[in-house]
Amino acid sequence: MQTVLFHSTIFGPIRSRRLGVSLGVNLTPDDGKICSFDCLYCEAGFNAQGPGTTGFPPRERVARLLETRLKNMSEAGEPLDVITFSGNGEPTLHPEFSGVIDDTLRIRDMYYPAAKVSVLSNSTRLDRPEVADALRKVDNNILKLDSAITETMHLIDRPNNPEFTSGKAVEDIARFGSQCIVQTMFLRGEFDGKHIDNTTPAEVDALIDAYKKIGPREIMIYSIDRKTPAENLEKVGRDELERIGEKIASATGIPVQVA
Repeated sequence: MQTVLFHSTIFGPIRSRRLGVSLGVNLTPDDGKICSFDCLYCEAGFNAQGPGTTGFPPRERVARLLETRLKNMSEAGEPLDVITFSGNGEPTLHPEFSGVIDDTLRIRDMYYPAAKVSVLSNSTRLDRPEVADALRKVDNNILKLDSAITETMHLIDRPNNPEFTSGKAVEDIARFGSQCIVQTMFLRGEFDGKHIDNTTPAEVDALIDAYKKIGPREIMIYSIDRKTPAENLEKVGRDELERIGEKIASATGIPVQVA
């Protein structure tokens, strides 16, 4: 069974396809997974592996570990483009998420003031004022929208709350407008006997309508790059992604990054 990727609170730096040299921050347990989605393609595995035993890392510990790593990297002259909140689940589930963001911005400014702070979020907690306020402070507020059609979103992302809809996600993301980047994973495949494909003309057209409503500063589209917990998924090739990206950019006037 595929299990958690990150066994520490601070990890990397790694070379990100989308963000450059990235130092990761995992706000979920380092021996389990906690997420409000259970995506078929999640590199950290399915939620069924359990939340582990270590719990959410305390705010003070995150700050201490981050400062130590950034101080050491700075003294060694190592490059850094971005500090990225990702990890073994949804970072905005952390009970002190807002405070962690404040700490991170302060520490970033001490050691790598030119580095960006990015948060990869699945968009399920944007209706919480403290989460929304924190996300507005970061440089790259990257919000997931894998399908603008609820049935497809449920097949791919499998939200814990069955009442969560694509319409709800679009409505919440749209409150950020140009203060966000929308990220979409394109894939095809089969799971539990159901066919999945968010690359069809109907799916892409629905996403285009959603992107227009949201008005983000950028759209990121990508496909599978590593092993996924669901085995029968198909990576969408670069050429096809480029064609989808061109269609989206032409229809919306919004820059599209194909990763």
